[in-house]
Amino acid sequence: MTAQAFDPASLKYDDKGLIPAIAQDAESGEVLMMAWMNVESVTRTLETGKVTYWSRSRQAFWVKGETSGHLQTLVDFRYDCDQDCILVMVRQEGPACHTNRRSCFYTAVREGETVELMGPMA
Repeated sequence: MTAQAFDPASLKYDDKGLIPAIAQDAESGEVLMMAWMNVESVTRTLETGKVTYWSRSRQAFWVKGETSGHLQTLVDFRYDCDQDCILVMVRQEGPACHTNRRSCFYTAVREGETVELMGPMA
């Protein structure tokens, strides 16, 4: 394993300056959510250890859990072989989804039917 300095600008961002970021529970391996990052949110995440995303609708940074208390603490930061997708391994406090579910991926299609896999957390 070789180590070298990382430059967030070296990742491949789309024409809006964004890159998809998948959050995965570092302990269980469960995929929790997908959101967007830009160069600055990547930098802030790496500097603070608090996962910071870019909100396309609000055109603003948001630190996951800053208002809800459902924080994501960075455990490991990874990117794929094409450098166009991020995987943040996190320690999740409470639900990751704004619907109060553990994961945003709570709906499946099984035999042509939509199935809800989990309800909101108590």
